[in-house]
Amino acid sequence: MSSSISRAEASALDAPAPVVSVSPVVLTSPGRGSDLEVRVSAPVVGSGLPIIVFAHGHGSSSDGYLPLAHYWAARGFVVIQPTFLDSRMYGLGPEDPRTPLLWKFRVEDVTRVLNHLDVIEASVPGLAGRVDRSRLAAVGHSFGAQTTAMLLGARIRWPDGRLSEDLSDPRIKVGVLLCAGGRGGDALSPLAREHFPYLDQVYARMTPPTLVVAGDQDHSPLTVCGPEWFTDAYTLSPGPKSLLTLFGAEHMLGGISGHRVTETTDENPARVAAVQRVTWAYLHEAFYPGERTWAVACEELMASPTPQGRVESK
Repeated sequence: MSSSISRAEASALDAPAPVVSVSPVVLTSPGRGSDLEVRVSAPVVGSGLPIIVFAHGHGSSSDGYLPLAHYWAARGFVVIQPTFLDSRMYGLGPEDPRTPLLWKFRVEDVTRVLNHLDVIEASVPGLAGRVDRSRLAAVGHSFGAQTTAMLLGARIRWPDGRLSEDLSDPRIKVGVLLCAGGRGGDALSPLAREHFPYLDQVYARMTPPTLVVAGDQDHSPLTVCGPEWFTDAYTLSPGPKSLLTLFGAEHMLGGISGHRVTETTDENPARVAAVQRVTWAYLHEAFYPGERTWAVACEELMASPTPQGRVESK
């Protein structure tokens, strides 16, 4: 640990509280085909709690990513995890008329969550009156990172050159993008251009403070570029932004979706711990700027004899 980090600052990163988690909380969703189900996790103590809305990757659900959700909740956040229509629990096939618009249903689901925070808050025993709804963050992994990016101001460029409508939500003050797909155009593979036209992403209008997290071994069939494609959300968007590049990490970043899950090809508990610590510290300092948790976490990361990654900012 760097000598510039005080004992008090370091201890702020290691003060977990017991967590209560409630699932499913059901939000009535006309026109969606199924009501929206969410999981809500919160610390049993504390007040003025900020909120994280977490968007899972393709096929997952609100039961996934508990290593992240529990970590954040134990350290002072209310974490809300919607289950999107692409979840395996729904089994939507390519013939379903909703399938081409799954990207948009996802954005609408997060907006629905933000519009029903009173219902969500009331669903957790003892949580009412302890939430600060003005302090909202959005986090997403993979397909969920695209969902989050659009809520932060990113757009889709359609094949005819038009940009998608602005779906950003000013209630969201800060974001974290985990393995967010990069630019479109000639960076997309034939597979992506044919089957996933919504992956032609434009980040020039994504203005809120955002942490982008990428693995330097994340090779994707969706791009003809290498792992650097996953840093485009940082390099092609205006500041303030930060980038955490994880050494040796593939798409699941060591296992953030859960322990011993089959989609994790690079299982590494130390890597997951780094993602937990750095993402929480970034979001915490965004809402509590006097506490230096982000600075501490970055210094710790770089001071390790075997660092899990590096951080840069603009």
